Amino acid sequence: MMLVTGGCFQGKTQYACKTFGVSEEEAADGAVCPMEELYQTKLLYHFHEYIQRMMKAGQEFSMERLKEENPKVILVTNELGCGVVPVDQFDRAYREKTGRICCQIAREAVQVHRVVCGIGTVIKDG
Repeated sequence: MMLVTGGCFQGKTQYACKTFGVSEEEAADGAVCPMEELYQTKLLYHFHEYIQRMMKAGQEFSMERLKEENPKVILVTNELGCGVVPVDQFDRAYREKTGRICCQIAREAVQVHRVVCGIGTVIKDG
């Protein structure tokens, strides 16, 4: 499993596709793809939006299932915790849940990359 993170509009998806040799046709958009796509795709971008959709549907994320069914997936997500704390209760819960899930993924990931201005830095390797 790989995690690519960074701020909004920093070129994370393009960086991940180029770095890991995945075409855009092989990648899935977490904002709109079927929920089961997480367990089949090579690369899922907008993972933070996938988490939001899970929460709205009343579903829980399962690291065990992801490790079992798609252990080589590359997840691309926005960093959500660096800005102003949202006023809306759901948005606060979503931001916190996304942060906790991404921390869990980072612990399990083989590599974690942080992208700023299209330039990636490996922050975990191995």
